[in-house]
Order: sequence, then C-alpha cells, then structure tokens
Amino acid sequence: MQSMNEELQTLNTELQIKLDELSLAGNDMKNLLDSTDIATLFLDKELNVRRYTALTTKIIKLIPGDIGRPFTDLASDLRYPELADDAREVLRTLTAAEKPIATRGNRWFVVRIMPYRTLDDRIDGVVITFTDITTARTRETRLRENQSALEKHVAEQDVLLGRKKKRTDPCPVRPTCESAPCKKK
Repeated sequence: MQSMNEELQTLNTELQIKLDELSLAGNDMKNLLDSTDIATLFLDKELNVRRYTALTTKIIKLIPGDIGRPFTDLASDLRYPELADDAREVLRTLTAAEKPIATRGNRWFVVRIMPYRTLDDRIDGVVITFTDITTARTRETRLRENQSALEKHVAEQDVLLGRKKKRTDPCPVRPTCESAPCKKK
C-alpha cells in the first residue's frame, strides 16, 4: 500500500509539472499573440469559433460565450460578406488568401486566411488575421491627393510660363532681332 501511495505521489508530481509547463506555454502563446498587435481568429473545420485575441473583438463582435458558435452568426464591422466563403475555399484548397478590407468605420485591414495545421500536419480549421493598415492607407490617400495637386499646379505654371514666354520672346517674324538671338524660319 505504501509503495502504491509513493507511486501515485510520483505520478501526481509528474502530472503537476506537465500542467505547469502547459500553463506556461499557454501564457507564452497568449502574450505572443497579444504583443503582435494583429487581431487573430481561430476557427475549426466547421467555421466555429475556437479562440481569438482581444484585438479581434474590436472588429468582430465576440464575447467569451461565442467559443464554439458558428462564425457566420457573429456581427462584424467588416465590409467583407464573403469572408466565410473565402475561409471555406482556403479549407478546400489549403492555399492562403489575403486581401485589403475596409470596415464600416473606414478602418482598413489586410485580412489573411490560412489553414490551421496541427503539429502532426493535419488541417483542423483556419486562422484569420487582421492587420490594421489604416494609417498606411490614409497616408497613401494623402500622397495621391498631394501628387494630384502638385501636378495641377505644375500644369498651371507651364501654361503661365508659356504665355509669359510668348510675350517676352523677340518676334521671330521680324528679319532682325536686336535683344536676343533669333532663328529665322
């Protein structure tokens, strides 16, 4: 009986060590995902919510009770009605998909959908990431607007300079030009 108790204690100690390691790995994973500033959503093969990062709740209306719910039942700010279809296509083809998508609040994200692969290389759903590109998109728009304004300004200046040149250039029709070299036609 004593040897059985000792054996059980040893097994309990080993299990506790494994649980501590698993807890540490889970904490590491959560901190890694949170530190990337990339919203991440994990869906199973049926597109039910498996897990998500805190940032995801700013894009898709998620609460802890949504774990296990179909993704298609959730409300989202994304202007991306075909997201579920694209996720199914990624599951079918095992090829990642990526596209820029706007929200109703005019924020922009690069949405990337990838197959969720287990350690033994089985496909067990999809991972969807949302990388915020709003700042870059805003700057790109401003640059385009500035470029357009500059091009318009340059065109206006070209017209003004052309008129001014016509007024100040010696007349090429006269046989002699005294103030500047003239080319006779």
